[in-house]
Order: sequence, then C-alpha cells, then structure tokens
Amino acid sequence: MKKNTNAEIGVFGGSGFYNFLKIKEEINLKTPYGKPSDSIIIGELEGKNVAFLPRHGKNHSIPPHRINYRANVYAMKQLGVKRIFAPCAAGSLQPHIKPGDFVICDQFVDRTNCRNDTFYDGPEVIHISTAEPYCPVLRDAVMQSSQRLKIPYHGNGTVVIIQGPRFSTKSESRWYSARGWEVINMTQYPEVTLARELEICYVNISLITDYDAGLEGHPGVKPVSGSDVIKIFNENNDKLRSLLFDAIPAVPQERSCVCATALTGAAIK
Repeated sequence: MKKNTNAEIGVFGGSGFYNFLKIKEEINLKTPYGKPSDSIIIGELEGKNVAFLPRHGKNHSIPPHRINYRANVYAMKQLGVKRIFAPCAAGSLQPHIKPGDFVICDQFVDRTNCRNDTFYDGPEVIHISTAEPYCPVLRDAVMQSSQRLKIPYHGNGTVVIIQGPRFSTKSESRWYSARGWEVINMTQYPEVTLARELEICYVNISLITDYDAGLEGHPGVKPVSGSDVIKIFNENNDKLRSLLFDAIPAVPQERSCVCATALTGAAIK
C-alpha cells in the first residue's frame, strides 16, 4: 500500500457495485486478520476519497458465512476510513415493506453462529455498547437523500441476520415476522459491531429484493429464490448508486456521534 493512500469514506457492497466509482487506484491490503474479500477500489466523489470493497468478492465467490469480516473492516481502518456505508440485499418480513423499497435499519437481531465477531479476544477486554448500533448522523444523511431523490424508504427497522447460505424455513420466517422485525439478511453481523469496535460510523441501507418465506399467502407474495434476489437488486442498482452519490458528499466533516467515542469507558481492567 502506498503511504499516501487514504480514504475518508468506505463502502461495502455487493458485486453489482464494483464499478460504481471512477477508479483512481486499486490496492491489495494485508491485515492482522488475513486478507479482505478482494482488492479495494479508491475513487473520488466531490473531493472525498471513497474506498469500495465488494464483501462477497469481485465475482461473488465468498458465501456470507465465510466472509472475513474482521479483515474487511480492519482494512478500512488502515486506509483511514471513519465512516462506512453498507448497502445490502435483504428480504422483507412485513407485507408493507415491498421489493424495491429501502430500509434504513436502526436495530439488529443476531441469529448467526461461530463467526469471528470481535477484535478483542484478550488479554484486553472490551465491552462496547450496541444499544444504538447504527450511526444516527449517517442514517439521517441517507434519509434526507432518499427524500430529495424521491426514493421509497422506511426510516427505521430491525434486521435479523441469519447464518446462511440457506434461506429461512417458513416457520423461522413467521417467527421473525411475528416479533415485528422488518428485514432479513445474512451479512450485517458482525460487520456493524466490528466497525463500532474501531470507532467507525456505520450505516446500513437494506435494498428489499423479495418477501421472505413466512409471508407466503399474502397477496402478491411468492417464495423467495436466488434469481429473484439478483433480478430486483440489479434493477435497483442505479437508484442505490444515486443515493450514495447524494448522501456521501452531504456527510458533515466533524463527528459528534456515539460511534466516535465508542471505546471510552469500554475497557474492563
């Protein structure tokens, strides 16, 4: 990595976003946690350097349970990134949240297992707060951009993260829906909490690609399939790119959110 390589903003995205920036530089990083999912693209947007990393790899070759989340997030830290935008494909758990909508999540429920989900394995013991896991400043910026661009969105929602790579059974999905949770996904955890451990602001933009299995029987709902997910995601790529291009330049320079001081008082001695 060149010594002068740095970025203010990071973007984790699916493979469909690989060319969303004009490339200034493509770099390969090594971290104490191994290699990230792929090389990182550095581009510029209105004077801000933006680092983009496809979380599944350039050719979508890494399944969600095999992503090296620690390496991905740490690589952003190495570049100097202080804010991460994290769009992802997601399923709807509620009939009023439709394919093509965006959900700006404010909470999550972790249903994964055996993922490396902390940078603090000892001897230093850190307990960060995740009461409000998503950056409120970035969430506000994304919502304001959605309003300006007239993109259908939901200003809050709980995302359930499942282990994958399989989709949920009907019973699992009905359970999540009955709890009132809105979105289901396979990659949000531990990405969001790892960013908090490094005091990086993080916002999720869930692009709804399908209705989850538990909603079968509602009008217009059909079983989820991989092909449907890809179709809806590709159809909405331009809309998501427009949102990022509008929101990223609007991010304030100073950070006054909880993310910036997440480690204050978190150490147990």
